[in-house]
Parts: sequence; C-alpha cells; structure tokens
Amino acid sequence: MTALLEVEDLRVAYGKIEAVKGISFNVEAGQVVTLIGTNGAGKTTTLRTLSGLLKPLSGKITFDGKPLAGVPAHKIVAMGLAHSPEGRHIFPRLTITDNLRLGAYLRDDKEGIEKDIQRAYDLFPILGERRKQAAGTLSGGEQQMLAMGRALMSRPKLLMLDEPSMGLSPIMMQKIMETISELKSQGTTILLVEQNAQAALSLADHGHVMEIGKVVLSGTGQDLLHDESVRKAYLGED
Repeated sequence: MTALLEVEDLRVAYGKIEAVKGISFNVEAGQVVTLIGTNGAGKTTTLRTLSGLLKPLSGKITFDGKPLAGVPAHKIVAMGLAHSPEGRHIFPRLTITDNLRLGAYLRDDKEGIEKDIQRAYDLFPILGERRKQAAGTLSGGEQQMLAMGRALMSRPKLLMLDEPSMGLSPIMMQKIMETISELKSQGTTILLVEQNAQAALSLADHGHVMEIGKVVLSGTGQDLLHDESVRKAYLGED
C-alpha cells in the first residue's frame, strides 16, 4: 500500500547553506508522524518545502500518489495538504470567524463551510465563545487554536503542524496536545514538528529525529520515547 506522503532524498538549501541534507520518510493515512530535533535541525524547512513555500534542490515528494515537483502552494492546499505554520500567522484585525472562513478560500460549498466552522468551535469552545472578537486580542494559545482550526477548514487529507506548543503555558500546551490526540482519534493524518519531544512522541505512531539537516534515528513513537540517546538529548534525562 502506497503511503499518503512519501519523501525521498529531499535536499533544501538557503543560498549555499544546505538546511536539509537528503532525508526520506513516509506518512501513512491515519497516522501521526513527528519530526523532533533542536533548532536548526531542518524541521520547519522540511514542512515549508512540502507545502510549496520553498523549492527543493533535489529529491522527490509524492502526495496522494501525485508528485509535488513544481506545484504551487495554493494548488498543494487544494490537493489536501494543509500547513499550520510556526508563529501562527493569523489575521489580527479580522474576527475569529473570518479567520476560519479564510481557511476555506478554495471551497464554494457554503453549507459544508458552516459545518466545518462549527466543528472548529466544537474542537475549541473558547473560539466559539469569542467568535466575533478580533483575532489579535486572543492569547497565544487561543491564536494557536485558531491557526489549527483555520488549517482544518480546507478539509485536509494531511495536516502539518509546526511547533503548535511553542511559547504556550503548560496548561495551554496540554490542551493543544489533547486536541491533536482527538484529531488523531477522528482519523486525521498529521505530520507534527514539535520541540516538546515527550509530548510529540507520546502521541506519534512514528517519529524521526533530525540533526543538522539529516534524519539520524527513526522508530515508533514509543520506541523513541524509551531510547536512551533520545531521552538524554531531548527529554532532559541523564
């Protein structure tokens, strides 16, 4: 069976600096797969390349059986690959509802869009309570919820989440991770980049450890969670 996403020997550079140095991994439908590693490992660069924001030097990306080479970012979204970026990038002056509607800009099924807005409010009740508020007035955690809800509005086959817990309080981080777990239970396929290795590996079916642009270790989430080298390097254990 072909994986939903196949990445083969991907290389990406910023000028002369190679940020991703020939990585390969797959994401099967219904799985949560995580990329963990320190800052500068190439995780965000990988997601930006998959979503069409960066052009690879070489390698092959296949999504849902189709090559992504040369496909512009908006068409990649239309194919079913959504990206909730690091830093959230919400529209601060627009309301929560209008931010969500923008996530469905490629759709014209009004009834379905309204249902999915309600689904976002069901996932994140605080957004429903404040739906008419300007998004810029939300806390960091609430803005992260909005960014995730907006990405889901395109009805993606694969949802990519880049550092969803960054800068959040422990309580808000837990809420975000619980939501990712709930999305997984609903069958959503997720590629998760996350500095909180403990939380990410606890959720993930498979994980890949990246260091300076390379995948140095791969395994199931549970195997990596209990791997001695991972525990020392990423879980702060001696």
